[in-house]
Amino acid sequence: MAGEIMPERPDLKEMPEEELWELINDNRHRLSLGIRPCIVIPYLRQARVLTEMDEDEILSSHNLTNRSMRTSHMMDLLRTQGRNGAVALLESLMIHYPTLYTQVSGRKPSTEPSRFSGLIKYSELTEYLIRAVTGMQDELREARCEAGRMSTRCASLESEIEQMMEHKEKSRSLQLDYERMHRHLSSLQREVTQLKDEKCDLYVRYTAAIEEKSAVSMRLHDLNLQIYQLQTELQKTQTESDFQKRRSLRSLSLLEASHPQEEVRNQRFQITKIENIKPAHQDILAQDLAEAIDSQVELAGQLRCYSEENEQLHREKQDFLDQNESLTLQVQQLTLDCNMHQQKNNVFQNQMRELQTERDQAYLSRNETQSQIACILAEKDILRSQMMELQEITFSVNANHIKEWQNSKEKGMTWDCPPSKSEDSSFPNCCGHGRLDAVTPLPLNPFTTECEDPLKCSVRSANVEPPSPQSLCRRHRGLYKDSILETTETDDSSLDDFEIFPVEKEDDTPSRQPCALRRTKNGFSLIKSSVPPFLVRSRQKAIRVNGRVVTIAFQGETLLNQIAVVGGNKTGVFVHEVTEGSAAHTVGITYGAQIVEVRYQQNQKALRMVLEDSTLEEALWALDQVTGLCHLSLRPRQDDYEALLHQLQQKELSSGDSFYVRVNVTIPAGPKGTLSVSCNDILHVTNTRPPDTEDSWSANQVHPCQLLALHSGLVPNYYRAQRLLIRALEEMNLQKFKSKKEEDVLNQKTRKTVRIVSTGRQGRNPLWVSVENDKSKTTDLGEKSAPRSCLTLMPYTPVTPHFPPICRPVLLLPSILGRILNKKVASWQGFELCEPEMLSSSDHAACLQKSELLEECEQGRNVCYTLQSVEKVMKKGIHCVLPLGLDCVRRLHRAEIFPIIIFIGQSARSAHKLKSKLHRLHLSEEHLLMCSRSEETLLDKLPCLYHHVNPDSWCDQASLLTRLSTVIWEEQRKIVWVEPDLW
Repeated sequence: MAGEIMPERPDLKEMPEEELWELINDNRHRLSLGIRPCIVIPYLRQARVLTEMDEDEILSSHNLTNRSMRTSHMMDLLRTQGRNGAVALLESLMIHYPTLYTQVSGRKPSTEPSRFSGLIKYSELTEYLIRAVTGMQDELREARCEAGRMSTRCASLESEIEQMMEHKEKSRSLQLDYERMHRHLSSLQREVTQLKDEKCDLYVRYTAAIEEKSAVSMRLHDLNLQIYQLQTELQKTQTESDFQKRRSLRSLSLLEASHPQEEVRNQRFQITKIENIKPAHQDILAQDLAEAIDSQVELAGQLRCYSEENEQLHREKQDFLDQNESLTLQVQQLTLDCNMHQQKNNVFQNQMRELQTERDQAYLSRNETQSQIACILAEKDILRSQMMELQEITFSVNANHIKEWQNSKEKGMTWDCPPSKSEDSSFPNCCGHGRLDAVTPLPLNPFTTECEDPLKCSVRSANVEPPSPQSLCRRHRGLYKDSILETTETDDSSLDDFEIFPVEKEDDTPSRQPCALRRTKNGFSLIKSSVPPFLVRSRQKAIRVNGRVVTIAFQGETLLNQIAVVGGNKTGVFVHEVTEGSAAHTVGITYGAQIVEVRYQQNQKALRMVLEDSTLEEALWALDQVTGLCHLSLRPRQDDYEALLHQLQQKELSSGDSFYVRVNVTIPAGPKGTLSVSCNDILHVTNTRPPDTEDSWSANQVHPCQLLALHSGLVPNYYRAQRLLIRALEEMNLQKFKSKKEEDVLNQKTRKTVRIVSTGRQGRNPLWVSVENDKSKTTDLGEKSAPRSCLTLMPYTPVTPHFPPICRPVLLLPSILGRILNKKVASWQGFELCEPEMLSSSDHAACLQKSELLEECEQGRNVCYTLQSVEKVMKKGIHCVLPLGLDCVRRLHRAEIFPIIIFIGQSARSAHKLKSKLHRLHLSEEHLLMCSRSEETLLDKLPCLYHHVNPDSWCDQASLLTRLSTVIWEEQRKIVWVEPDLW
C-alpha cells in the first residue's frame, strides 16, 4: 500500500551490494511505474554512475517505447556500476521521490549531508539540492497555477451545466405547455364541431316552426274571412228586420189616423200573419246565428292559441338569435386562438427544422474535422518517420566527422570545424504564397534555440561531467514533454500561447529594455528608441480558445498602410479596413478578423508579439514595427466586430480599451481638457489612442464607492507620465543640498505627489517599463543584464476592483499606537479583537505550509494569529480588529480578505498627547515617532489603498476614536482596488 509504513532498516551505507540490489529488485515494478528517468538522471550523472552516452541511450533509444522500459533499462545500466549505482539510485529517490524512497528502503527521507554516501562532493551536493528544491518549488507553483486554472474551468463548466439544465427545464416546460395547448385545442375543435351540429339542428327546427307558423297564419286568414262574411250577412239581416219594423210602424200610424179601427185590425192581422209566418225563418236564422257564434268562439280560441304559439316562437327565436351571437363570438375567439396556436406550432416546427439543420451541419463538420485530423495525424506520422531518419543520418554524419577529426588530431594536424550550413543560412524568401503556405507557414528561423529539442540539446555538449547549469535548465524545461505527448497527442488544432521573448544568437547585441532610463549628471534621461514593454511580456500557456486561428504569411512592409485596426484590450484588436491591391488584400485578409499574434524578423532576430489582450496603442506600435515578411494570426469574430462597431457608432464606447490604473504621480491640469489627477487616484482608461492626440489617454476619474465616472478628460500616456515622474525625481535630486528643515518639508510634499513603485518581475504587465541602474552601466555591451539589475519606475499601476460583501477587518498603524487603540475600538458594538490561537506542532507546520499563519505572538510556543481566527470573527458579520503589522496584508489578500488600513500620522505635538499612554507600555515619544516613520515608508509598497489621518485632525484620545469611527464607516463603503503582485 502507498501509505504503509515499513519497519526501520539498517543504514544504507552498511548494507552490502547484493542486499541493496535485492531491495531494489523487490520493488522493481513499483520503481518502473513511479520514476521518470529525466528527473533522476541529472543526479546520477552528478554521482558519475551514468555517462553521457548512457543518458542518450536511455532517453533517445527507439527500442524503449515507454517510460517503464526506459526506467528498467536505466536500472540495468546502474546494476553494472555495482554498489555505487544502487546507492546513487536510492539517494536520487530520497531527493526527488521521498514517498517512493520510504516504501522501498523503509527509512524516512532526509537531506542531511551525513545521510548521503559521499559519491558527490559536499559543495556539488549542496548546489544540486538547491537546484532540486528550486525545481520542485517551480513545479509546485506551476501545479498550483494549473489547479487554479482547472478549478476556474470546472466552475465555468458547472455554471454552463447549470445553464444547460435551466434551458432543459425551460424546454421541458415549453413542451408540456405545447402538449397541453394541443390537447386544449383538440377539445375546443370537438366542441366547435358539436356546436355546429347543434346549430344545424336549430336551423332545421326553426325552418319547421316557420312553416308551421305560415300554415297557421293561412288558416287564421281563412277563418277571419268566414267571420267577416257571417258578420256581413248578420248586419244585412238586422238591417232588413229594422226596415220591416219601421215600415210596419209607419203603415200602422197611417191606418190609425184614417181608419184607426181598420188599421188596427189590419195591423193585428198583419202581425198575426207575420207571427204565424216568421217563426220558422226566425228559427233558421237563430240557428245560423248560434252556429256562427259557436264557430266564431272556436275561431277566437284557435286564434288565441295561435297567438300564444306565435309569441312563444318569437321568444324562442330571440333566444336562438342570442345563442347564435354568443356562439359566433366563441367561434371567432376559438378561431383566433387556433390561429395563434398554429403560428406557435409553425414557429416551433421551424425552430426544430433549424436545429435539425444545425445538427446535420455539426455532424458534417465533425466528420470533416475528424477526417482532417486523421489526415494530419497520418502526415504527422510520416513526418516523424522522416525526421527520425534524418536524425539517424545526422548522428551518423556527426560520428564520422568526429572520428575524422580525432584521426586528424592523432596525426598532429589541427582542423577547424567547418561552419554549419544552418548558421550561414538566412531567412528564406517566400516568393509565392499559396493558400496552404498562408495557413500553415514555416517558422521564421528554424535554426534558433527555440526550435531545438531540449533533450537533444542536453546531450550535444562535449564538456566533461558533471553537466553544465545550462544543460540542467534545458532538461528542466523538457520535463513535461512525455506527459504532454501522452495527453495531447491528437490535440493539434488549438493555438498555444507564446512567450514573447525575442530569439537572439549569442553574438547578437543585448535586447534593449523598453523605455530605459539612464542616469546623467543632471538626473535621468529617456531613451526614445527603446522597445515597448509588451515585447518582453511573458505569457503563460492559455487554455484552448473557441474559434479557429488562421496564420497568414505576406509581405508586411508599411503594414499600417495596408490595414486599419480598431478595438482594444477588452474587445480585442480587429481588422477594420484593408487597402485594395495591397499584399494583405491579395492573401485574403478581410475586415472583422481579430489579430491574435504577429511574427516577423528584424535585425536577424525573430520576434513574436501577442496582441490578443493588448491595447490599441500597443497594437498600433507593434504593427508599425513590422518589416519584411510577417506571419499574422487571425481569428474570425465577425459578430463581436459588428457589435463593437455598433457601440462605437452609438457612442456607447470610444474604443475597445478598458482597464483601471492607480496614479503614482501628481499631474496638474493642462490645456486641451487634460485632467488634474493626484497621487493614489483611480482612473478608468477608455481609449489609449484618442483622436487628435498622440501621447495622451482618454480616462475617467472613478467614484470611490461605485464604478461611476466623476470627471472625464485626457491624461498623459504611460511614457509621457514616466517623463513627468522622472522630472519630479530630478527636482528632488536638485534639493539634496538644502537644509534639513527644508528637506523635511520637501519630503512631506513629495510624499503626497510621488509614489515610487519598483518591481523585480520583468514583462508581466504591458504597463511596466524597465530602467537601467548604475550596475548595468558597467556591464559589457554584449552581455544581457540580469533582471535584478533593473529598477522599474511605474507612473501607473494596473488595479482590479473588489467588492467585499461583509465587514472588513481593521488594521491600525503605527503598530505601537495600534496596541493602545485596539482594545478601545474592539469594545465598540460591531467590533471584536482577533485572538491568538495555541497550535500544536503539526497544526503549526500545516498552517505555515499553507501560508495561513499571519503572525506569531511568542517564539517557540506556537501561539499565533491565523486566517481561521480572522474568518471566524468575520462570519459573525462584525469588524475584526487586527493587532498585527503590515506583513499580514499580503497574506490576507491571498485569502480574498481586504482589511481597512488606517495610518494615523504622527508629529512631536501629537505624540506628546499620548505620553501617558506610552509610559504604560514602557515606551517613549521617540519610539512612536521612529515607528511611524519606518512604517510610513512601507505603506507605498502595499498593493492597496490606505487612509491617512492627519495628526492635526484630533486633539485627544476621545476625538481620535470618534475620527476613527467615521473613517471606518467611510472605508467600508468604498471599493477595494488591489494591485497585482509586483514581486
